[in-house]
Order: sequence, then structure tokens, then C-alpha cells
Amino acid sequence: MPIPDFIVELRSKIGQDPLPLTGVTAVVLDPHDRVLLTRRSDDGTWALVSGCLEPGEQPAACAVRETFEETAVVAVVERLVSVEGMPLKVLPNGDQVYWLDVAFRCRFVSGEARVNDDESVEVAWFDAASMPELDARQTRCLALAREAAGRPWYVS
Repeated sequence: MPIPDFIVELRSKIGQDPLPLTGVTAVVLDPHDRVLLTRRSDDGTWALVSGCLEPGEQPAACAVRETFEETAVVAVVERLVSVEGMPLKVLPNGDQVYWLDVAFRCRFVSGEARVNDDESVEVAWFDAASMPELDARQTRCLALAREAAGRPWYVS
């Protein structure tokens, strides 16, 4: 996965020391309550759409952008579902990151789900009966997004 230029620049100054970064998670649901997942190219696990917030970017806009970049699906944000500070993560290259994750429930608008960049090797919709295993945080985000159904809070 490519490292954003602003992070490369910061790393040139601070090395691999802990860096606080903001990420977003997009829980994209279609009209049949299926969730859009990507199989990550770095570790092969299935995951919700996620990405790093660019400087000056609004979190909801980032969720929409990341969804399209990774899956070719156009979505709109319906509701904020969680804001969570994550424990220190050491990346395979040794970089240390404290992620603040902002998760949104998103609604499918259009597009044919497919691999649209090099961050994933597979993209698919899953219903509850066919869901692959997700990590605990992503499982929690999905549950919160489904609980939020029927109570939209639109974010622009």
C-alpha cells in the first residue's frame, strides 16, 4: 500500500517514532443489508473499507473517497457510528502509529464493486450468512452501523 506523501515527509523528520494519525472506516451497506468488504493485499484478511485522512480533508469526505478509490463504488455517508483511539501499532516496516479511527455508516449509491487499486486483491458484498471473519474492532463498527439503521444522521 502506498504511503501518502505527507506521511513520508513527516517520517523523514521523526523516523519511526510513534505518529498520531486519523483514519476512517466506511461501513458501506446496500439495500439488501449486505456489507462491502475488501480482501487486503498486505495481509490477505477481509476488512471494511478504510484509509488515512489527508491533511485538511473532512472525515466523511475521506470515507466516500476511500470507498471509490478501493472499490469503484459510489457511496454517501449517512451517520457517524464511532470514534475510537487505537493502541500503538507497529507496521511491518517498523513505523509506529497511534490511529484515531472515525467510522461511518454509508449507503451504496452506484457502481459495480471491484478491485480498483493495489490495496486489495478482492472486493465483494456479503450478507450476514456469508460474512468472513473480521477483527473485533471492525465487527463492532459493523454492529454499530447496523444498529443505526432507520436513524439517519446525514453528514456533509
